[in-house]
Amino acid sequence: MPPSSAARLVVGIDLGGTNMQIGVVDAANKITGRTKKKTKADEGQNAVIDRLVSGIEEACEEAHVKVSDLDAVGIGAPGGIDHKRGIVMEAPNLRWNDVPLAKILSDRLKGRPVVVDNDVNVAVYGENKLGAGNGAEDVLGVWVGTGVGGGLVLNGRLYQGGFGTAGEIGHTVLFPGAALGNRKLEENCSRKFIALRLARLIRANNPSMLTEIAGGDDKIESVGAGALGEAYRKGDELVRTVVDESADLMGIAIAHSVTVLALPLVILGGGLTEALGDPYVKRVQASARANAFPRRCKDVKVVATKLEDDAGLLGAALLAREAVG
Repeated sequence: MPPSSAARLVVGIDLGGTNMQIGVVDAANKITGRTKKKTKADEGQNAVIDRLVSGIEEACEEAHVKVSDLDAVGIGAPGGIDHKRGIVMEAPNLRWNDVPLAKILSDRLKGRPVVVDNDVNVAVYGENKLGAGNGAEDVLGVWVGTGVGGGLVLNGRLYQGGFGTAGEIGHTVLFPGAALGNRKLEENCSRKFIALRLARLIRANNPSMLTEIAGGDDKIESVGAGALGEAYRKGDELVRTVVDESADLMGIAIAHSVTVLALPLVILGGGLTEALGDPYVKRVQASARANAFPRRCKDVKVVATKLEDDAGLLGAALLAREAVG
């Protein structure tokens, strides 16, 4: 039996450079059907969109609904997004430029409304509404993985700013006098750059169990968050030093935003945050509190994501539902 119009069924999509997660979300914000696919961006734009469409159909089948039963579709996509027009302006991970994703996908789905926003924006929004944010009015979200992305909720609403790109904390310049490639937050605190730094240090004869965990010195530059988390938990001195220094820098960058916007809450997410766990979150919080101003802002709370991989999917679904009322 098809759902009633009151069910407000939507689809949320977390579209990444490596994987896409797609889920049917009901009126209680429960995921009733889902699928996960490889993005395969190297096969081109049309192939990725074909997989999005087939993924939506598969998720609907698992949820025992039809695509025509959906009220809307929301997508979080990587890169610079014109959310008002639904255009992916620049997505290096997808090799896309100026792709009118909302229109293309809506046409493929026989007119279903499609909302597009930045992938970290939708993850932060989902986490704030349904996860660790507890519906707070003002929140900064920072997602730490291969890179560092951010999103802002101000006065209870996702904030994109005048240029539509608010929240890009990863591009905060921490060291303006440093060489190119070493100046920004992302270039010092992301999983990718932590691994690169560790690889250089290990090649310089600094011992680390990461060599064994990764399967050799030549594998360390591309080591995943799970391996870093394992070495950190086991007390590897080199890994702990590098990770703790990155956490201190992350806290300083967060303190800038807390000071400017008087934000009481920061949510940390992303693969590296999840792998490193509570010690990392606490270290970031300590640094943020030490560097925030005035004294009242030193009470800022830094917490970890609760929704983890589902944050982006659910956030995109929420935005889609709001768009159609």
